[in-house]
Amino acid sequence: MKMYKVGIVGATGMVGQRFMTLLENHPWFDVKVLAASARSAGKTYEEAIGSKWCMDTPLAEKYKKMVVMDATNDIEAITTQVDFVFCAVNMKKDEIKALEEEYAKHECPVVSNNSAHRFTDDVPMVVPELNAQHINIIPSQRKRLGTKRGFIAVKSNCSLQSYVPALFPLHKKYGVKDVLVCTYQAISGAGKTFETWPDMIDNVIPFIGGEEEKSEKEPLKLWGNIEGDKIVSATEPHFTAQCIRVPVSNGHLGAVFVRFENKPSKEEMIECWNQFSGRAQELELPSAPKQFLHYFTEDDRPQIKSERMLENGMAVSIGRLREDTQYDYKFVCLSHNTLRGAAGGAVLLAELLAAEGYMN
Repeated sequence: MKMYKVGIVGATGMVGQRFMTLLENHPWFDVKVLAASARSAGKTYEEAIGSKWCMDTPLAEKYKKMVVMDATNDIEAITTQVDFVFCAVNMKKDEIKALEEEYAKHECPVVSNNSAHRFTDDVPMVVPELNAQHINIIPSQRKRLGTKRGFIAVKSNCSLQSYVPALFPLHKKYGVKDVLVCTYQAISGAGKTFETWPDMIDNVIPFIGGEEEKSEKEPLKLWGNIEGDKIVSATEPHFTAQCIRVPVSNGHLGAVFVRFENKPSKEEMIECWNQFSGRAQELELPSAPKQFLHYFTEDDRPQIKSERMLENGMAVSIGRLREDTQYDYKFVCLSHNTLRGAAGGAVLLAELLAAEGYMN
């Protein structure tokens, strides 16, 4: 695989910082450009980030003296220096849509962590193990944009990464009809730490703006199909969700209740999870977990502290499978929200796009 030159647009935010840690020694991707808002532009990254660096690992020397570019006003200069960009900006949704399209129209592919384009008909929203085939819509998107190389691809919402992967193989074999999910979401999902959000210490907030709508709607696009020049969302399963912010630094936990068309046994469900793999494993992508889904038999697992970093934070942990009095079964599942759920999922998507020839 060739070494691709990469830009990070939105490099000063929490997800941008996570991109930097993941790409520091990446075998395929070499970061050449860091971009952020006009407030940071022209400063070295070390100056721009100041005391806002919030990763567990120190800021790498290679990034400290890189001069931050203006994500909005330096598009021409940025796109001449890179093969593609990761986008994790904090802007209004319509501004993000316009910004990402502008990069694409400069013949620069965009792999986005943002939600703005998730329901654009010809933009693939991909979890590489689940719906890798959706990237085949890119030629239609390029035709609409009038580009040869440029396009936009997005990852799904971070909370989906805990429970949708567990449901996906079950739906194929047994037909998932109804899903009720309650997610318990870490504060890093809001771009916060306990230092910057002290109100979350010893607290639970039973509301995350827009999250329940995403949790109910986005899985259906992942389950959808390409029809002509658009991705058409599935109409089933039926989802209802409640999303709660909890005092945890990293890791989203989902409590899932599921009803099937053809109810499997517990043993069949566990075997389905243990045997499941996707295109990411088939291609042996650098960031892909060797085993995507891990089932734990202990009554008190998975736990956020012990399981969130499983397979470098890119695996999904499942446990507490048991029959339910109203649904067929209930279980809990867990993923790392800024790794599998955000920057790591976007890096894995970029690896898929590179391996399938869309970055050439």
